[in-house]
Amino acid sequence: MTHFLNDILRQPSVLASTVEFLGGAGQHPLKAAAAMLQSTDHIYLTGIGSSYCAALGAAPFFYQGSYPVCLQDAAELLHFGAFPDRSAIVVISRSGQSVEIVNLLAKARESGTLIIGLTNSGCSPLAEQAQIPLVVPVAFDHGISVNTYSTLAATASALAMATVSSFSSRAQAALLHTIDKTAQAIAGWRRLITDATWFAPQSTYYFLARGSSLASCHEARLLWEEGAKHPATSMGTGSFRHGPQEVVTTGSRFGLWVDPQRMRAEDIAVARDLGILGASVMLIGQDLPEDAADLVLQTPAAPPGWQFLFDIVPAQLAAEHLARISGVDCDNFRVCSYVVADEHGLLGKKAEVSQDAD
Repeated sequence: MTHFLNDILRQPSVLASTVEFLGGAGQHPLKAAAAMLQSTDHIYLTGIGSSYCAALGAAPFFYQGSYPVCLQDAAELLHFGAFPDRSAIVVISRSGQSVEIVNLLAKARESGTLIIGLTNSGCSPLAEQAQIPLVVPVAFDHGISVNTYSTLAATASALAMATVSSFSSRAQAALLHTIDKTAQAIAGWRRLITDATWFAPQSTYYFLARGSSLASCHEARLLWEEGAKHPATSMGTGSFRHGPQEVVTTGSRFGLWVDPQRMRAEDIAVARDLGILGASVMLIGQDLPEDAADLVLQTPAAPPGWQFLFDIVPAQLAAEHLARISGVDCDNFRVCSYVVADEHGLLGKKAEVSQDAD
């Protein structure tokens, strides 16, 4: 068993512990952070890598609660953004010490911007420098962010709910119920994935979604790149229909997430038309027609807006499977470090010094 798969399999229990933490020991900092956001005029939501994908899942809770947020990648916000008066920034980072995060903290402090830190590391610069740190206790993943991704995604969305309304005990109970159903579904997903003809090493892969499942869509693309070492593309389903569909060719692969309420019939039609055009489609969502795609992965019913927290799990399993059948080591990074500590090139300044010495 790969470390990647082991991290995926322990995810339901880790998620359940996180929900219980947010309703228990984490309740006070969660409510304090929500009150801080309610008192400001401008809210920024940021992260980098998988943490930015976690932010994508939380953003719709803010938008639908009439709380506009500026959602921006931490590197872009660091180098091309500025904070107006009465701003607060929600910074998501599993390690809390990536170079862009550390430098962004300094920029926020200099402008008087309030900082809420969501992290898995209590001894990180993010936890130490945030006015309100929300440290989610979890054993770090071996390499690829699995549990650190989903626990921070859950925390960011809980914060959004607490800001626009409340993260109630009823919501927590509903999440725990869906987590239990997700744990029960994993064995079936693994069987379907193992038997599927959708996987084809060296094929072109596109991932499409809407709403909060954009988090899963973009996270799946990252899993393809980090785990299977395979290029992939991710975008909104609506955006794909405005030009990018010209890339569809026979044999291309598409992963498509279907929202349980919005644009459901339209997106199932997208899956159908992709098949007519010669593509092979993986469809992920709730109560889907079994014949709607080449690989249909049914997800359990989830509280409104929370499907993204669970529909990433079959995609994680799919990425691990593709890595194995491709003969790729998904447990080790060839180029990327576990924590990116500088912004210099891809191999760091030491590589440049070594090249100069040659």
